[in-house]
Amino acid sequence: MDISRDKAPTAQETFMQMAQAAGLRGRLLVTLGLLILVTLGTYIPIPNILITGQALADLKGNTLLQFASFFTRGVVFIGQGEQERAIVGLFALGILPYINASIIIQILTTALPALENLQKNEGEAGRRKISQITRYVTLGWAIIQSIGITFSLLQRYATADAGPWFIPITALVLTAGSMFVMWVSEVITERGVGNGASLLIFLSIVSTLPSSFGQVLEQAGSGDNEIVGKVILLLLVFLAMIVGIVFVQEGSRRIPIISARRQVGRRLYRERSNYLPLRLNQGGVMPIIFASAVLVLPYSLSQFAANFTRNDPDSFLAKASVVLGEASRYLSPGVGNPQPWVYVIFYVTTIIFFSYFYASLIINPVDLSQNLKKMGASIPGIRPGRTTSEYIERVMNRLTFLGAMFLGLVTLVPTAVESSLGITAFQGFGATSLLILVGVAIDTAKQIQTYVISQRYEGMVKQ
Repeated sequence: MDISRDKAPTAQETFMQMAQAAGLRGRLLVTLGLLILVTLGTYIPIPNILITGQALADLKGNTLLQFASFFTRGVVFIGQGEQERAIVGLFALGILPYINASIIIQILTTALPALENLQKNEGEAGRRKISQITRYVTLGWAIIQSIGITFSLLQRYATADAGPWFIPITALVLTAGSMFVMWVSEVITERGVGNGASLLIFLSIVSTLPSSFGQVLEQAGSGDNEIVGKVILLLLVFLAMIVGIVFVQEGSRRIPIISARRQVGRRLYRERSNYLPLRLNQGGVMPIIFASAVLVLPYSLSQFAANFTRNDPDSFLAKASVVLGEASRYLSPGVGNPQPWVYVIFYVTTIIFFSYFYASLIINPVDLSQNLKKMGASIPGIRPGRTTSEYIERVMNRLTFLGAMFLGLVTLVPTAVESSLGITAFQGFGATSLLILVGVAIDTAKQIQTYVISQRYEGMVKQ
């Protein structure tokens, strides 16, 4: 049977094969079970914390905190009306310490030869060592952030019952919760379906959808034709963005490759034409996730420093807290930003940086050209060796620039449209959320499809 001419499975056949694939079923159950466990943990409150009234209103109006909630779900709003309150759950830190640690380690990998050698030359053992280092950095980051958050909770939201053990117990619970979430993300990546960290962020964003769409229905049901028209226009913009995101995530440049004729025994194999696919967006959603984490970083550091300097306003930490707090205002996507263009420029620049950074991690033009040369393959019109690597690097840079500019544009268009229309229904659910949702959904669907196709081919071989 010529497998290459076999038709692609239909959606119904794919679903049936998913149901029959025992290995895939187990991976899906692991993924769903752990995601449900993390969701339940966010609703288990840390005791002796009460957030109601004006404090609750201030939290709802903090757009940067809403932005950070994509990584942490640190504050969960429950109840309605006068009964509404906010709780700080066991997993309040979420995946953010792990994301920050990953950013630090991946940047250091390009700067420190020892880490670079572990990643490139040590194979699986080297990657395990880097993962272990990332865990240690995550632990340190989680401890620092937990202490800062605990002091902030004590000074602002702690009840009268909070005793002397409130600080160590709360800090320990937050740190343990963050490490557990990191463990969950690693288990999902290794034994589940999809990337664990991305799926946890996906879960946090999905949890905001009911309230966002509830506001949409509330505004659309007001009876004002003008508001209804604006809401419909905003929804059309989001739909157009989804189409564009899918196009960019799936778009690639296919570079033709010709394999030279070779003789094996008495048989002479002719030249074969293949393609080297270079994706328009090599990094997927990771540039967006990392850029968003960098935006949140000044706010987190300012809150941490402020908790230790209330009685000493002239100290270095106090001055640093003021500077970081002011920086976080300018990097906020909300209406409290005095100069929104600073946020726009910084965010787009950071996205472009991480797009190039991730593209360089995923594909090394020099290694790729050497592998092509060893295989006896070449690009038509391009000499093997250095010329090939320079050509691949040039094409990659152009593709990465186009993909990064699209990501930056997509993050800004809905915000501009929403501001011009005066619609706040999607406050906290913007282009960044949509990019992550669509990107993670595409990547996870591809991985599931890979398992299904693998199962299908295994069945053919057994037959």
